[in-house]
Amino acid sequence: MNPNKALWEKGDFTRIAQAMRNSGEALVKSIGVAKGLKVLDLGCGDGTTALPQARLGADVLGVDIAANLVAAGNKRAKDEDLSNCKFQEGDASDLRDLANDSFDLVVSIFGAMFAPRPFDVAKEMVRVAKPGGRIVMGNWIPNDPTLVAQILKTSAAYSPPPPEGFISPMIWGVESNVVERFAGAGIPAADVSFLRDTYTFEYPGPPSKLLEAFRTYYGPTMNAFEAAEKNGKAADLHRELDDLFNRQNKSPDKEQTSIPATFLRVTVKVA
Repeated sequence: MNPNKALWEKGDFTRIAQAMRNSGEALVKSIGVAKGLKVLDLGCGDGTTALPQARLGADVLGVDIAANLVAAGNKRAKDEDLSNCKFQEGDASDLRDLANDSFDLVVSIFGAMFAPRPFDVAKEMVRVAKPGGRIVMGNWIPNDPTLVAQILKTSAAYSPPPPEGFISPMIWGVESNVVERFAGAGIPAADVSFLRDTYTFEYPGPPSKLLEAFRTYYGPTMNAFEAAEKNGKAADLHRELDDLFNRQNKSPDKEQTSIPATFLRVTVKVA
């Protein structure tokens, strides 16, 4: 199996996505989604941003590599009677089923950044976007002190070395790399803009319970704990992450979790 597909079909990311719904909806409202727009949501999971786009009247196609998340997204859309929102399997590095110049807006929030072959990802996003359209990405930032970057950094320290040729998904959070990747797809640097934004994880329980969800359902964290257990270091990893989650919790109620995480918002104008 494709290793990336195996990673995201591991566990059940819908359990993590539940903590991401409010910020997903707020982000969608800030990027100019409007009735009648054709939108591709790439690496969409079970629809944290795709469904809010459809609720605003856009015609949305969600594409994700994980079959379980595609099925969950289609169920959520059906349950809400959103006939303008469909989900299908696909690889952000190779969108062969999608025609050129198909979408007014291509959105990928913490999705396409995890696909291999980042230059191909940029080319495919540009290819399927209509002239005059836009691409909006949300990407975690390497070595950022906030939650997700630190989860991935800590997890990597307990995991086996990546295979030769591996390109860290976190490089999508470096502006110069983003410019270079879109330049390879024919986009001039002047048409790529950036801002630092915040995404908040909200969970109806203490931070230790949110960590438990990551340990049980989030592929990268699951893999890190499996590797740590083999080395007798699972307790050390748990201690580090538990400290991280608790330190970063901003909720005044310690039985609730509200953790802001910084990300790089990328906007690309397609000529």
